[in-house]
Amino acid sequence: MGTFGRRGSKSGLAPGTLVHVGEKKVEKVVIRVLAYNSEKIIEKELDSVEECLEFKGQSDINFWINVDGLDRVDVIEKLGNYFNIHPLTLEDVLNTGQRPKTEDYDSYIYTVLKMMLLDAEKEEIIIDQVSIIIGPNYILSFQERQGDVFDPVRERFENPASRLRKSGVDYLAYSLIDAVVDNYFLILEHFGDEIEYLEEGLVIQPRPETLKTIQKYKRDMITLRKSVWPLRELISGLQRVESNLIKENTRFYLRDVYDHTIQVIDSVEDFRDILSSMVDIYLSSISYRMNDVMKVLTVIATIFIPLTFIAGVYGMNFEYMPELKWRWGYPAVIFGMTLLAVTMFVYFKKMKWV
Repeated sequence: MGTFGRRGSKSGLAPGTLVHVGEKKVEKVVIRVLAYNSEKIIEKELDSVEECLEFKGQSDINFWINVDGLDRVDVIEKLGNYFNIHPLTLEDVLNTGQRPKTEDYDSYIYTVLKMMLLDAEKEEIIIDQVSIIIGPNYILSFQERQGDVFDPVRERFENPASRLRKSGVDYLAYSLIDAVVDNYFLILEHFGDEIEYLEEGLVIQPRPETLKTIQKYKRDMITLRKSVWPLRELISGLQRVESNLIKENTRFYLRDVYDHTIQVIDSVEDFRDILSSMVDIYLSSISYRMNDVMKVLTVIATIFIPLTFIAGVYGMNFEYMPELKWRWGYPAVIFGMTLLAVTMFVYFKKMKWV
């Protein structure tokens, strides 16, 4: 059952009531923390939510807590209580059908976006909702499943001279959003290669399977479009938000991500147009092939019409038909029919009808 089918479980409940809306995608909730400053970095997996308090009291260090799995409502609720997160925000975190958006709660900024992963074997897009809460010196991120596109960001922390180590958590939030947007480019690049290959086969030999593939890619583009269009508003909102949590330097980087988002939108729209035109090409190709077949059948039928007439005349077997008793009658009729058929074919060829 999809997300819309599960929303009925919240019917009649008060605003801020924490209920997980979505599918269970992990067996066990995993909490990981990455604490850092310019001098040191600590990265480990936590056994309980209570261990997060160890980092909360350290003002000289920034930290990023990532939670994989949203079905454990008690874990999300405890983490929200520790960091004074509004119940409406936690409600949005647990609702996996959210539209990408940005909300400013003064003490923190909440953003939610769609992270997409490509299953190359199944040719499917895996969609994972990512919620990011930006606090004074912390980032809280929530994902539906294990596995994300943030490994390059984690690797950059290994370099003591990296900007991530020297900047605040707002720059880390930018880096996470940028990683999600960059992965859109990888997905589009894959689809671009597949669409190009599909287009070549469409012209050479269109098949019903080709049309099914085109329709599947069109649905994938619609899915991408639904995720990317609101993302533009999300990043624009982060640029304009009146909060000290987003420094002026980070706003310049957010502007760059905004430009990347526009490029992704343009690419998605281009692919949608190409796929729509491919459907027209497919229908035209099928119609053209059908016309070719009908033309050949028409030529054959036209050649056989006089031959059938002649065969019909000599099939009447009237007693006073002189050709019936002529010794060379049969070979003469066969020769005449053959000559007529060849003559008609040569004429059709000359007129370029075949």
